Amino acid sequence: MTFRSTAEGWGPVTRTLHWGMLLLFVGIVSVGYYMTDLPLGPAKLKIYALHKSVGITLLALALLRVLWRLGEQRPPLPAMPAWQQRAAAASHLLLYGLMLLIPLSGWLFNSAAGFPLQWFRLVNLPALVGADPVLKTLARTVHHTGVAVLIGVVALHAAAVLKHHFIDKDVTLRQMLPSWGGGR
Repeated sequence: MTFRSTAEGWGPVTRTLHWGMLLLFVGIVSVGYYMTDLPLGPAKLKIYALHKSVGITLLALALLRVLWRLGEQRPPLPAMPAWQQRAAAASHLLLYGLMLLIPLSGWLFNSAAGFPLQWFRLVNLPALVGADPVLKTLARTVHHTGVAVLIGVVALHAAAVLKHHFIDKDVTLRQMLPSWGGGR
């Protein structure tokens, strides 16, 4: 068994990062929307701490994913018009950028708000900047806007994959499915 991608499909490491990060992003975005309306108290602080820890985990996984992708062979794209190839490349670039931007802007928001940051109560992370109310507002806006853009790009990505699967009947979806779910 190879861990790397081949000309026939994506490898198990790429697939695990893809689907695992999707699940974590769905969870953290859901928790993010939920936690903002909670009354201030111990429960809210615990949920915020969990949100931040998962965000830092996603940042580390995104960095790992970028590094892994740089060394990976890419399965060839199925036949499609050049504009679709360009759209796919642009959307993937945007997704990778957002996977880095969203947790970094959250860390910056936390730092500019003057809050300490711990990863699952195990590691204290440094502040990226000192307390700064203007930067805090900017970082929060970037964070929230990035999440909204991510949701839209993921929806387009999913729609394109479903179009390839059901209309074009090509291998795009099958190449990324876990092997127990119809992959290689």
